[in-house]
Parts: sequence; C-alpha cells; structure tokens
Amino acid sequence: MAETINPPSENQRIVIIPGMGCVPVRESNWYSWLQDKLESDETGRFTVVLEDMPDPHAARESQWLPFIRDTLKFDEKTILIGHSSGCEAIMRLLEKDKVRGIILVAACHTDLGDENERASEYYNRPWDWDTIRSNAEWIVQLHSPSDKCIPEEEGRFVADKLKSEYMKLERRGHFMGPTLPEVLKVIREKCNL
Repeated sequence: MAETINPPSENQRIVIIPGMGCVPVRESNWYSWLQDKLESDETGRFTVVLEDMPDPHAARESQWLPFIRDTLKFDEKTILIGHSSGCEAIMRLLEKDKVRGIILVAACHTDLGDENERASEYYNRPWDWDTIRSNAEWIVQLHSPSDKCIPEEEGRFVADKLKSEYMKLERRGHFMGPTLPEVLKVIREKCNL
C-alpha cells in the first residue's frame, strides 16, 4: 500500500503571499475567494493563512521575509502560494527553508527595469535556483501571455530554472480577478483529494 503524504487527520497549512500593493488583502484579487473555498472544503483539511503584509506598497524583502517566517509561519509541511511579488518572496524564502510545495502565480526573476521593483530588494543578487528547487517537493507555476506587468518570458525562465510544472493560461492578464479555480484544482490534486 502506498504511503499517504499527508494523513487525513492532519490539516494542510496553506499560506497565501499577495502581490505588492494588495491591501486590504481580503479585498484584493482572488485571495479571500481561495481561502474561503479551501476552509469550507468538505474534508475540513485546510488551514489557510491570509494577512495584510507589512510595507505593502514596496514589498521589501527585508520586511516581508521576517514577517512570513515569524508571523505567518510555515514549516516543511506547508504549501506556499504567491502572486506577483509574493512569488519572489517565496523563492527567496526557499533559498534557506523547506516547504511541501509552492504555487507561483505570475513569477519573475528580474526587476523588469522598474525602480519600485528594484527597491524591493529581491533582485540585488543571483537566485539560488538549485536550492529553491530542492527545498520544495513540488512547484507549480501559472502565467498568462496577456500579462501586461510580467512578460511570459520571465515566467518561462523561472519555470526552466526551477523545473516546475507550468500552466499557460490565456487571457488572464496579471491574475487580478476575483477567482482562480486553477490554483484550487492544483491544491486538491497535490493533496490527493
């Protein structure tokens, strides 16, 4: 008999890391929709953490990473979901920390020539792709060719370096809509539901 990765009696902790400028977070994009869907799941297996981030408009690494580690909290059994700047925060976290899995929605690896992005501190040194990849059991990315903020080439580059599962979703822009059913589907599949 195959070993269950996550026994049914154990809740799956999920932490959602929003994009830059998303305050109040529960009123931004698809985040609270996903939290509500997971927490109302008939299995009762999900605990979802979604909170306003400090320094939300600059999303500086020096403020976000300690907040994620010390306040939001995660461990090797946690699933992290990031959107936009939240993806870069997660990737930097995984240069030192292990998690169960990550979902990156609209990830990039450069500051895109944008001064505000450059100030966020994520892009001031090389990425440790091998360590990031090895610190998650699985990595799934979502990107849209119609994203006006982050070109698809950025997401493809990250996917190539991380060897992630890559979902190309047409006409979804920067994923700022009120729902994102594809993420819900990925979580259910990865948790064997």
